[in-house]
Amino acid sequence: MALAEARLWLGTPYRHQASRRGAGCDCLGLVRGVWRALYGDEPEPAPPYRPDWAELGEREILLQALGRWLVPLDLEAAGPGDVLVFRIAPGAVAKHCAIVSGPGRMIHAYWGRACVESWLGPWWRTRLAAAFRFPCRAPSPLAGEGGTRREAVGG
Repeated sequence: MALAEARLWLGTPYRHQASRRGAGCDCLGLVRGVWRALYGDEPEPAPPYRPDWAELGEREILLQALGRWLVPLDLEAAGPGDVLVFRIAPGAVAKHCAIVSGPGRMIHAYWGRACVESWLGPWWRTRLAAAFRFPCRAPSPLAGEGGTRREAVGG
């Protein structure tokens, strides 16, 4: 189901911080939009972020947020519909995400272009940082310890 939804986003123009199919999205906006199509409201808001947000800090904000709501996977276990996360530079904070569309293929919002399906070639493979699967059903936003809401992205 996640892959079918992601395919509907192909051709959506790249727009930083956007997450509306056909109108605009960035890489996180694609994942957010797929979440909304599968489960409804997002479990937490995405904070405002600059295009260079990952170059300005050391916290793994994206990995932490995805880990709160998606199911972590071994990279080798990722298949169609799963989310891949990349470190664009060695040792840098992970900042780009995509949805696996098939063997050696991914769907992602590409800076300066659009939401596209592209080859998951050597350049991308060497930058893989993590993989996640959308849960079978939406987790409760009260799933943190003691029934309290989990920390917000960037919180």
